[in-house]
Amino acid sequence: MKRKTLIPLALTAAATLGATTIGVINAQTASAALTSNWYASAPYLMPFDNSPPDAVEVMNATGQKAFQLAFILAPNGGGCTPTWDGTRAVSADTDAANLISRIRANGGDVSVSIGGYGGTKLGQTCGSPDATAAAYQQVVTKYALKAIDFDLEEPEYENAAAVHNELGAAQILQRNNPGLYVSVTTAGTAAGTGWFGTQMLNDAKSLGFTPNNYSIMPFDGGFNGASSQVTALEAFHGILTSTFGWDSATAYAREGVSMMNGRSDAGEYFRQADFQTVLDYATSHHLARYTYWSVNRDRQCADPNQSTTSGTCSSVPQTAWEFTKYTARFAGATPPTTVPPPPPTTGGPSPTTGACSAPAWVATTAYNGGAIVSYNGHTWRAQWWTQNEVPGASSSGVWVDQGTCGGGTTQPGGCPPAWVSTTAYNGGATVSYGGHKWTAKWWTQGDIPGNNGQGVWTDNGAC
Repeated sequence: MKRKTLIPLALTAAATLGATTIGVINAQTASAALTSNWYASAPYLMPFDNSPPDAVEVMNATGQKAFQLAFILAPNGGGCTPTWDGTRAVSADTDAANLISRIRANGGDVSVSIGGYGGTKLGQTCGSPDATAAAYQQVVTKYALKAIDFDLEEPEYENAAAVHNELGAAQILQRNNPGLYVSVTTAGTAAGTGWFGTQMLNDAKSLGFTPNNYSIMPFDGGFNGASSQVTALEAFHGILTSTFGWDSATAYAREGVSMMNGRSDAGEYFRQADFQTVLDYATSHHLARYTYWSVNRDRQCADPNQSTTSGTCSSVPQTAWEFTKYTARFAGATPPTTVPPPPPTTGGPSPTTGACSAPAWVATTAYNGGAIVSYNGHTWRAQWWTQNEVPGASSSGVWVDQGTCGGGTTQPGGCPPAWVSTTAYNGGATVSYGGHKWTAKWWTQGDIPGNNGQGVWTDNGAC
């Protein structure tokens, strides 16, 4: 995951962590642990770089209760003591401690992630699993952690001795801190994970170590959209069953996904519809974890369609903290929403009257993907789960206009362009096939409308 390469924008502690100072954390002041579903949904947040958002503001806007603070590394000058990003000694830290206290005072908690892409990892500089565990225990104790993430990727990923130190340390921490939630995150490929990832799993098996989950990162590896991510997760599921001898249900219950919102380092795109599709897959298969990189990027760029990747915005059109609402839903929460005022009518029927046969849109109703409503004289179809997003006025594009109400399923204006098997369609694209109009739920190519097991195409009726 090329996460450390995203433009760092270090801020002062006051700007980064908020004006309120709570004090250094200890076991007496730490809050009670959240239920594990919150640690399983915690999105990554860099507290010191990439224009950190106010975590409490994000909590209040999304319902998300936990964050994955990143990253703990070895000191840039070498050694076996933990630091934030290689520069801030954990032993002397008060800034991260104040942030954690604010999050806990607001009813939340944190997990801390060690490793990440680039930088020197403690598994590389500490001489043994015991020494590595002792360094990480300082982090667990300092912040009274109930959860920790081992993010094993390059360059440590390719160093068998360093990975062994990390896995051994994770096992020791798990044993010495009863109830500690431990996740292991590693690279994703179309085949599930690569050779080094498979070797890591084999090493964990030899140690007899089982974390709460093994999560892959299906991006920056030739991915684009949810379909390719789901394919990789299914392949990784097969690797877990074959490596550990788990049955299918057990493998899914130990499997997780860590995504990237918007435009990735490799120029791939993962939009809101992609997050919804992977969320549907994760919940229906009872995956153990669903998270993403990063909350720092969960806001719209000045140019919502900018063609570069940023560490501080997503490069796709969105409302603030929109991707974090998906992790909150995975945890079982219903994200709070603010209902925008309805757009002015243009002379057509009112939202609740006229010749519309579909039920009128209701702001307080939660709609699943495929739901049909009427609003402002038009029929609308939801592409994914939504609540309080006004049809025709939502920047997420969740509602697809099916045309003016006319009492039947035939769409006005004739059929859209014919479906072409070699064309790549994004979510929301409309085509005609077999005399019907079809709307794509997510990115697709080569999937025949009406004859696809994943149900990517929604039949809008005859045209």
